[in-house]
Amino acid sequence: MNEKVLVIDDDSGLLTLLRLGLERDGFTVITASSGKEGLRRAYETRPDVIILDIMMPEMDGWLTCQRLRTMCDTPIIMLTARANRTEVLKGLSLGADDYLTKPCSFDELKARVRTVLRRAQAGPSDDWRSVYDDGNLCVDLKEGTVMWRGEAVHLTPIESRLLMYLVSQKGRIVPHRELLTSVWGPEYAEEVGYLSVYIRYLRRKIEDDPSNPRYIHTRWRMGYYFAGNGAFLPEGDGVRTGTT
Repeated sequence: MNEKVLVIDDDSGLLTLLRLGLERDGFTVITASSGKEGLRRAYETRPDVIILDIMMPEMDGWLTCQRLRTMCDTPIIMLTARANRTEVLKGLSLGADDYLTKPCSFDELKARVRTVLRRAQAGPSDDWRSVYDDGNLCVDLKEGTVMWRGEAVHLTPIESRLLMYLVSQKGRIVPHRELLTSVWGPEYAEEVGYLSVYIRYLRRKIEDDPSNPRYIHTRWRMGYYFAGNGAFLPEGDGVRTGTT
């Protein structure tokens, strides 16, 4: 294992602990004590995963995350003492792949690192249909690209994996657990809140009217489905097309 982990945190003691612990597990660890230094180190070293604190002087974790997302799609785990739901959702909306609150066990942090690395390294399966194109929305499953009316759509890594999976299962209701396990990993099978947040973000990017979606539909209490060419699955079983 030679994956590089960049840890950005203004707590020098924590930086040392994380570096020693992750190095014992075979990771190459780069540290930065501020958001600005973290951006420089990310550009210089091209890490495989980034662990990012929020409460830092000058440039906080929110802005650092935004700036990182303009540079790369490297998985970002936010590690912070701030744990209310609003802030978790804010971190996800800015492009973070995961959010872990302090204090946490080192074993849990290592498991999250391995999970985001596994997702980042996994490619689309060979049996996926290669392209969906209805003249407005074009999703290339093999290349991982999305076009909306001829313009490229920028998706975060999680948004991309979620859309690709739904499109690959076009016309089939995909249960919540299956989506969470396939996109985030088995450790996230119960995190339905993650799923609803990202479905909302996707709708904003590929729907004319996100509150009345054409493509990504909700089957209440069951899951979501991608309606190719705007075709609905049969009514009568509680289909809902809202933003939940």
